[in-house]
Amino acid sequence: MTRIRPILATALIVCAGAGAVHAAEDVAIVYDASGSMWGQIDGRSKVEIAREVMADLVNGWEDGTNLGLVAYGHRRQGDCTDIETLIAPGPLDKAGFIERVNAIRPVGKTPLSAAVRHAAELLSWRDNPATVVLISDGLETCNADPCALAAELAQQGVGFTAHVVGFDLGEDVSLACIAENTGGVFVPASNAQELQDALAQVKTVIESRSEPAPPPPVEVPAVTLTGPATVTTGATFDVSWSGTINPRDYITILPMGAKEGQSGTYIRVDDDNKGTLTAPAETGIYELRYVLNEGAKTLASVAIEVVAPAAGVSGPATVTTGAIFDVSWSGTINPRDYITILPMGAKEGQSGTYIRVAADSKGTLTAPAETGMYELRYVLNEGGKTLATAAIEVVAPEVGVSGPATVTTGANFAVTWSGTINPRDYITILPMGAKEGQSGPYIRVADDTEGSLTAPAETGMYELRYVLNEGAKTLATAAIEVVAPEVGVSGPATVTTGANFDVTWSGTINPRDYITILPMGAKEGQSGTYIRVADDTDGTLTAPAETGMYELRYVLNEGAKTLASVPIEVVGVSIDLTAPPAVRAGSKLTIGWTQSVNPRDYITIVPAGEAEGKHGGYVRVETVTSREVTAPDAPGLYEIRYVLNEGAKTLGRKPLEVRPADAPMDDGAGLTVPASAAPGETVTITWTGGGTGTDERIALARKEQPDFTWLTAMTATDAKTLNLQMPQEPGLYEIRFLDLGGPSVLGRAVVEVR
Repeated sequence: MTRIRPILATALIVCAGAGAVHAAEDVAIVYDASGSMWGQIDGRSKVEIAREVMADLVNGWEDGTNLGLVAYGHRRQGDCTDIETLIAPGPLDKAGFIERVNAIRPVGKTPLSAAVRHAAELLSWRDNPATVVLISDGLETCNADPCALAAELAQQGVGFTAHVVGFDLGEDVSLACIAENTGGVFVPASNAQELQDALAQVKTVIESRSEPAPPPPVEVPAVTLTGPATVTTGATFDVSWSGTINPRDYITILPMGAKEGQSGTYIRVDDDNKGTLTAPAETGIYELRYVLNEGAKTLASVAIEVVAPAAGVSGPATVTTGAIFDVSWSGTINPRDYITILPMGAKEGQSGTYIRVAADSKGTLTAPAETGMYELRYVLNEGGKTLATAAIEVVAPEVGVSGPATVTTGANFAVTWSGTINPRDYITILPMGAKEGQSGPYIRVADDTEGSLTAPAETGMYELRYVLNEGAKTLATAAIEVVAPEVGVSGPATVTTGANFDVTWSGTINPRDYITILPMGAKEGQSGTYIRVADDTDGTLTAPAETGMYELRYVLNEGAKTLASVPIEVVGVSIDLTAPPAVRAGSKLTIGWTQSVNPRDYITIVPAGEAEGKHGGYVRVETVTSREVTAPDAPGLYEIRYVLNEGAKTLGRKPLEVRPADAPMDDGAGLTVPASAAPGETVTITWTGGGTGTDERIALARKEQPDFTWLTAMTATDAKTLNLQMPQEPGLYEIRFLDLGGPSVLGRAVVEVR
């Protein structure tokens, strides 16, 4: 069965000894992995479609089948010898076979002829009957003649047959000769479902050849088929039928007298009794056929004449290049037909800009960029046939563009234009004499006649251009000179690392320009901390963390070009910290510092030896010189750090010992306190020192109470000893030596009541 429509986007070659597809017979599948397999059909790649269909095909083989796999074009580009047997014919492992197919990645050429010969040799075609099923999305690309090869294999082999399934081949039927020269069939498929159907049909033909004897004739029920007597080219039309044999049977339209097994556009009968087909693009006498899926036998047919439709198209006599214009048409044949504009006398099947006719009778197109004689065409979607034409001349428009004679680098400036051809056209600024199609900064013309552009960063002669969106053609130009601006920047001669400092500049070129601070001699285009100039002439920057010579720069936003610079030295600073040398875990302590560099700097406590930049909890220094913080919960050696917010650089540090939460602490009192006592027991407290205050007391408090609150307190006498009754409630308590004049805690110790 031959056919004149193309088919697939991948090439599979199936070879079977004696044409059999049953248990114990050898079968080889040759997989086309040429680069064209990455093409798409209905939004899906052909390789993806092929993998799914291959999986269904392999799962349909009987378990006793001996199956092999050959691939080509899967390893190297441009290599016509890239053909490999991946699985030698043997007992079928369906899951393993499908996994091996899915791992193939298309990259190379299409050596069809060599692949067919390779598969034939794999099955000893000179000594045994062999059947090849070729499914290809492309033609031979390795200077071989597949038609001659097929004739050679059929002549020299023992019962060699090749069936061909074409996938996504357009109108090319040159591969049909492979089937014709070997007594095989040629079947088309244009999508995933048709590919699956085609393989099933070929498999049926192969199986029918391998049967030892045909079954007795089966009486076929009567089938009727009806359709219109005439239909216009490319139009959709209704058909109906009765007596469905199998839901996989199909209705097709073919030229009158076409050979059995051929098919044109078709629909499956499913469980319906009516449907819709599309008429061919060529006029003539055709016939509708009800075709049995099993064996592709025609069970019923009816004559139908395809006639030329009456269609018309019209538009303006002239239109300017790139402009949007109205078109209208009459006699819509198919909603998928389209209206296009092409040079007068362009070959059939070409297309320019176009619109689908849908259910409308009018629409808009965009004129080409080049002047000349063109024609509007009403084109049939089926076959790309032109049904009606109308002449139209594309003429040059009259448009102008203007702007200032000079503009400073990077500045915004106003431009105007005399008229709009297409809202998608644009105004751009380019160096004088720049090639057609280049673009710099631009704005769309939309429905306006004025706008603003940004001047380039480099001085020189430029030109404004009105550019047609269609074809990027320049319709008008105006010269403009970009000149250097006069601008200055200033700041302090020195600044401390990480500090905020004031900067000023003499004028603004563009509000998006910026002031930045960089190491002296840094390359153009680099930036550190920065501020936009906006509409101001002064602002604040933050100095870098590292000392050294720097420069302030006024930088043009357009092209990051430096317009002015001034040197500035970043100098270091040392911060002294004050804090107690030791504290209890989780207790409060006050940390002081000699000065603040930046309000965003912070005080943190970290384990001794911690890397630079690490921090735990922290407090900002803001504008004060001391803060109360909480000591870490884990005892150990720590370090208090003053850290610069800019660059997380440590400017001051002081060691801190964190002792257990119940550790005795002494700052001159020399307290002696028992570790535990019974509820209500009177204990003796002694001390050896004290402060210089006039109001010093021995206080009893719950351990968690604030330092200067208590349950009871007694005056610290010169006797340096006193008796104190403990509370009745068990728990942890603290004896404290308090100097209320300080106020300060000169000693503390924990007593457990139990």
